[in-house]
Amino acid sequence: MDHDHAVGVATTKVYVFGADPLSQAGMTAYLRGRPEVELVPESGVDDADVVLVVADTVDDATLRVLRGARGEGRPRVVLLVTDVDAAGVAGAVQAGAAGILRRSSATRDGLLSAVRAAAVGEGMLPLDLLGHLLRQVRHVEVVPRGPTHSVPSDRELKVLRLLSEGCDTREIARRLAYSERTVKNVIQDVTRRFGLRNRSHAVAYALRHGFI
Repeated sequence: MDHDHAVGVATTKVYVFGADPLSQAGMTAYLRGRPEVELVPESGVDDADVVLVVADTVDDATLRVLRGARGEGRPRVVLLVTDVDAAGVAGAVQAGAAGILRRSSATRDGLLSAVRAAAVGEGMLPLDLLGHLLRQVRHVEVVPRGPTHSVPSDRELKVLRLLSEGCDTREIARRLAYSERTVKNVIQDVTRRFGLRNRSHAVAYALRHGFI
């Protein structure tokens, strides 16, 4: 029996993209050997569940990498960054990052949690970075990919408000007395209907348009 299945560990295929060779090699070594992760080479990036982008700052080069990695039908993206400000958070979310972590505060378990969350479409932002996004959203144009004239339903608004507070699927389900599946379906409906990329983009869009 496969060891991962024997201990009940779900494996996530991850491709590590470093802004420089040292970052890429270091992060690859950091994750190697963890049963939750199957590291894939560049040639296997299209088969990856998640692309982990390691960068120093959210500059134009990083944004280009994020956009390229999160193309149609491509893996979800987590950004591990040394230095990020409010504008960088908003820019990375718009470019398609499902999760953003600071290198200085990211533990191995926290990084793996962000990777697993991204793989299932949940995404993750540390609370202080989410606060930056909320403060900046009035100054950042967040445009959905498809035109729409509808507004979120009451149930969708409740979920979006809790997302804006940094709650994950389990906590939202507990607070609203919904099943986790229902919460995921609500979020998927919102992102699909408004043409949004992920949960963080949905929160930014809702705030930008005064829904929450």
